[in-house]
Amino acid sequence: MKDDLTVMMLSWEYPPRVIGGISPHVYFLSKHLVKQGVKVYVITCDFPDTPTHEVIDGVEVYRIDSYKNPAPDFSSWVYLMNLNMQKETAALTKKIGGKIDVFHAHDWLVANAGIGLKHVFRKPLLVTMHSTEIGRRDGLHNTTEKMIHETEAWLTYEAWRVICCSNYMISHVKWAFGLPNDKLVMVPNGVNTSSYDDLDVDLKEFRSKFALPEEKIVLFVGRLVYEKGVQILINAAPKILSKVDAKFIIVGSGYMKEQLLNIVRSMGLEHKVLFEGFLDETTLLKLQKCADVSVVPSLFEPFGIVALEAMAAKSPVVASDTGGLSEIIQHDVTGVKVFPNNTESLAWGITKVLLDEGYSQYLRENAYKKILEIYDWEKIAQETKGIYEGVLGEYSKSFWA
Repeated sequence: MKDDLTVMMLSWEYPPRVIGGISPHVYFLSKHLVKQGVKVYVITCDFPDTPTHEVIDGVEVYRIDSYKNPAPDFSSWVYLMNLNMQKETAALTKKIGGKIDVFHAHDWLVANAGIGLKHVFRKPLLVTMHSTEIGRRDGLHNTTEKMIHETEAWLTYEAWRVICCSNYMISHVKWAFGLPNDKLVMVPNGVNTSSYDDLDVDLKEFRSKFALPEEKIVLFVGRLVYEKGVQILINAAPKILSKVDAKFIIVGSGYMKEQLLNIVRSMGLEHKVLFEGFLDETTLLKLQKCADVSVVPSLFEPFGIVALEAMAAKSPVVASDTGGLSEIIQHDVTGVKVFPNNTESLAWGITKVLLDEGYSQYLRENAYKKILEIYDWEKIAQETKGIYEGVLGEYSKSFWA
């Protein structure tokens, strides 16, 4: 196998641009691949007050101009961004002597650039499918959604391997795009437990900014969109509050925010439900450490990295029994599973955790142990490197080489 394996990753988001789970995934995967001896370049979009090129833990990060002038719509912006990403990545690849072995794209937003680079440099393309449009929208309802679905299908067709983060996503992607079994491979997401070290100092004072001492903290972290199920949590709030004094902390933003605020106002619970928007990393990590329960009430969830983060923070998890969450959570052992889209079931799960400290502690300990055993980024990077090497072995025997 190659001793100087070189990978070019394409991702529309990378810290400090954090839209969803792709950003931390690419950040941690790339830096742990470097520890495995892989040379990694990450090509991503520009972000205010960040350099166009920097080296982060050995990862060469290049931020391309994503067209600061407003595009007429999001689809047009994605198309223009891909044109520039392909052009600048091609120039960089040529500058370093074409020494790229593998292009690795993350989701449909960089499909055009990834596919174009594959054909220009005749190198294998891999893709990690973090989600699908047909899954997020529970079907395809308009031309934009159909366009995204067709782009995803094209990307998975062009890719040598399609990496999915859960067995659920393997079966879902196979169904959505009609892919053969030998093209699909499962590598789980990971979580960095060391991020939560040394955060216990002054947590009592920090906690007081969000809740009274007698209030339990119920934490939701995620985009405020339908498929993440935050509306189910808010509708379950009165049932939970009838049994336990709690403060609901909602972290994240999205198109449902105003609608959710109206629901809270109609219930007269403005003093019990706090919308915090996006928080800086340290504040979020501390909040996860403080949470008496972390709730992941998703309707569609390819993996559920928020659940992993809560487990790493030793916050007990209540999650929908759906998608990748079903694989992460073992009911009554590493967390509590509840029926998706069911306020009664969600309220039951949350109160069960909040009212039984012994049970809550049992879940914390088991969940943290599972994190260390399975969802360690070093192990995930080793698996990913093995996939690269396997693909390159196949590639060297093909007509492409």
